Amino acid sequence: MAGSSAVRRGNQWWLVTGAESILATDPTFTGELDRFASALAAADDEVARLRDERTAARTDGP
Repeated sequence: MAGSSAVRRGNQWWLVTGAESILATDPTFTGELDRFASALAAADDEVARLRDERTAARTDGP
């Protein structure tokens, strides 16, 4: 997740700082990270779809 200290490597979540990395092992916490990452990906997909739709509308003209 860009701009976050939470990083997914393989199937594990890590909390990363400039000095160290800590494996996140709490299933509730990592489950929330999974859900949040999925929601961000879905939002990114929707924004891309809307941009494509808007570009197509401009290309087609009035």
